[in-house]
Amino acid sequence: MPLPVFSASVCVFCGSRPGIRPAYELAARETGEMLARRGWRLVYGAGDVGLMGTVARASQGAGGASMGVIPRHLVEAEVGKTDLDTYVVTETMHERKKVMFMNANAIVMLPGGAGSLDEFFEVLTWRQLGLHGKPILLLDCDGYWQPLRQLINHVIDEGFADDGLKAFVQYVSSVKALEKVLAETLES
Repeated sequence: MPLPVFSASVCVFCGSRPGIRPAYELAARETGEMLARRGWRLVYGAGDVGLMGTVARASQGAGGASMGVIPRHLVEAEVGKTDLDTYVVTETMHERKKVMFMNANAIVMLPGGAGSLDEFFEVLTWRQLGLHGKPILLLDCDGYWQPLRQLINHVIDEGFADDGLKAFVQYVSSVKALEKVLAETLES
């Protein structure tokens, strides 16, 4: 069977747990379906649990292309999803983030925990340092990312970053809005 064709790749950072609100899983499912419908390849952490598994199964179910990257020590814990179009096992977490980032045209973050925040802050720092110009979008499902937005504003207010840091992150409140911003960026 031939591999699905894709026009761009979108890296999705998200939780290895589903979270407590049904809206989180719904957003993950809608994101996976939207990526497939638009012909954009999903690049993610290769887990088959939590929101990671939801977004991947939704993308695959809609005929989308997928690339998963997982460090060896998490293959069992995150139930490495080996039925992806591309499945990469790395030695370290840092290598995982680098491979995911290098294989994507845009970054999207759904609700998640410390691992998602680690991934987000690394790509945000790289952007702040001028190492890339890829869009970074946070799907602010039910206001999930508002405390992070406040923290970034606090960092700026306290003089640890300039106001330009805010311009590197876009918050969207729905998958429909996410799709619109991605289309403007990836198809221009």
